Amino acid sequence: MHVDVTTVEGRERRIALRVTDLVKTFGGTRAVDGVSFDLEAGTIHALLGGNGSGKSTTIKVLSGMYKAEQGVIAFDDEYGAGASDASSWTAARAREAGLRFVHQQCSTFPELTVAENLAVGHGFETGVGGRVRWRAQRRHARDTLRRFGLDLDPTSPLARYGVATHAMVAIARALQDLAPTDDGGAAGVLVLDEPTAALPPREVTVLLDELKRLAGQGQTIVYVTHRLEEVVEIADRATILRDGRVAATLDGSEITHDALVELIAGESRVTTATVSHAPRPGGVARLRCAGLVGGAVRGADFDVRAGEIVGVAGLLGSGRSSLLRLVSGDAARDAGEVFLDDVPVSFGSPRDGVRAGVAYSPEDRRDSAAFMDLSVRENMGILSTRGYFRWGRLRHRCEARDAHDLCGTYQVRAASTEMPLGLLSGGNQQKALLARWLRLEPRLLLLDEPTQGIDVGARAEIWQLVRRAVDRGSAALVVLSDLEELVSMCDRVILVRRGETVGELDCKELTDTALEQAVLATEGTNVA
Repeated sequence: MHVDVTTVEGRERRIALRVTDLVKTFGGTRAVDGVSFDLEAGTIHALLGGNGSGKSTTIKVLSGMYKAEQGVIAFDDEYGAGASDASSWTAARAREAGLRFVHQQCSTFPELTVAENLAVGHGFETGVGGRVRWRAQRRHARDTLRRFGLDLDPTSPLARYGVATHAMVAIARALQDLAPTDDGGAAGVLVLDEPTAALPPREVTVLLDELKRLAGQGQTIVYVTHRLEEVVEIADRATILRDGRVAATLDGSEITHDALVELIAGESRVTTATVSHAPRPGGVARLRCAGLVGGAVRGADFDVRAGEIVGVAGLLGSGRSSLLRLVSGDAARDAGEVFLDDVPVSFGSPRDGVRAGVAYSPEDRRDSAAFMDLSVRENMGILSTRGYFRWGRLRHRCEARDAHDLCGTYQVRAASTEMPLGLLSGGNQQKALLARWLRLEPRLLLLDEPTQGIDVGARAEIWQLVRRAVDRGSAALVVLSDLEELVSMCDRVILVRRGETVGELDCKELTDTALEQAVLATEGTNVA
C-alpha cells in the first residue's frame, strides 16, 4: 500500500504516516478505540490528550512495545515501508519504517563526549581487533552534527552544553542512520515524548526553535506534550484524544490554547484554583532550615509555615531538588539544622521522615516512589500496612475497601484497584501516590515536580488536593520547573542559586515577569 500524495492549497501534501482504526485493549477496557490520524511529511504534529486518553498507549503501539488487536499502520514508500496490520507490528518493523523515538528521559551522558554520546546505542567505528577508530568516530560525529545544524565540538564533554543541546544530541543520535530522501529532504518520523518537561524556560525556547528548523528542512515530527503553549507555538496540526478516541484534529490557526483545553478536558473550561496572592494568615513555622549544607546544597536558610505552599525556583542544577532530599532524609546532611514545629530533627532516611509526619514525593515517581507492577491497592496501602494486620493476617478486604474509598476521595480513575499502577495514566498514578501520603495527614509535604508530564485537567485536580491539605494545617514545599505554575499555585517562592537560598518573592511581588527575571538572574551549575 502506498500512502497518498495529495494537493492542498496548490502544494503537494505527502503523508509520511497514516494510522487507521487502531484498537488496543487491556482486560475488558479499550484504551485505544478506533484511533485514526495522518502525519504530513515535514510538519510538526502534536498528539495530545488528558490522563487515560490513550495517547501514551498509541505511542507504545507505534513503537512496537504494545500489540494492537486491530488497525493499519502505513508509511510513505519513500521511507521504506508500505502498510502493516497493526496486530503484527513490531519494534523491528517500526525501525525499518523510519520511526525514531526520543523519550522524556533522553539518556544522554553528560560525562561522555559529544561523539561518544552519538555512538551510544549505534556502536563505535572499529578496526582490527575491535579497537575503536577514534579519528573515524570523530569524523562521523562532525558529519552528523553538521547535518543537523549543531555547532558542537565532538571531543568536548556534553556537560559543557545546555540541556536543550543534550536533547538535540539525542535527536541527532536517533536520526543519524536514516539517509535523506530522494529529493534531499529529511527521512523518517521523529516521535518526541515530553521533550521539555525538565527544561528551564530559556532552554525550552532553544529546543523549540531547533525543532521548527528541523521541520523546515522536511523532518516529520510527532510532538507529545502537556504544555499547550508549546503546541500553539510550533504545531502545524494537532490530534486530540479523549477516552481512547479522536476528539478532533485541528490545523494551523485553529490551534489555540482555549480550544485545546476544551477538547482535552471535554468541557468548556478547566481552571486551576490559583492562589489569590493576598497575604495568608501567618501559621506556625512548620519547617525551618538554618545553614543547611549537603550534596549540592551549600547554605539554605528558610521556613515554611502551616497553611501555605512555598515554591522553590532556580535554574536546572541549582540544588533545588537536593534541598528536598536533605530535608526528607533521602540525602546526608553535612551541616545546619532542620526544625519541624520548632523541634530539631535529623532523619537518616525518608522512613524516619514518614514517622515524623513528613511526606516526600521525588521527581522520578516511576523509579523512586511507585511500584508499577503492584496494584493500585498495594501502592496506596504500602505505608499503612501495619494497620491492616490482625492476628498475624493481612485483612485484604479492608485494604481493598479503603483503596476504593481513596480513589473516590482523591479522584483516581482506575477500572479496578487490583490493576497494576503502571497501567494508569501519569496523572492518575500521581494522584494515587498523593493519596498514599495525604491519607496519613502529614505535617509537611515535600513535592518535587508533582505535575511534570501531566495534563491540564489532572494538574488542576492535584493542586486542589494539595491546597486542601494545607488548608487543613499542613505545609508544602514544592519544586517546579514551570515558572507560570509556580506563580499560579504558590503563596511565595524561594530563590536558589548554586545551592544557596538567595532570596524570595512574597505574595505581593509574585508575578510571571518578576519570577522569570529573578530566576534568569541566577547562574546555574551542572550539579543535579
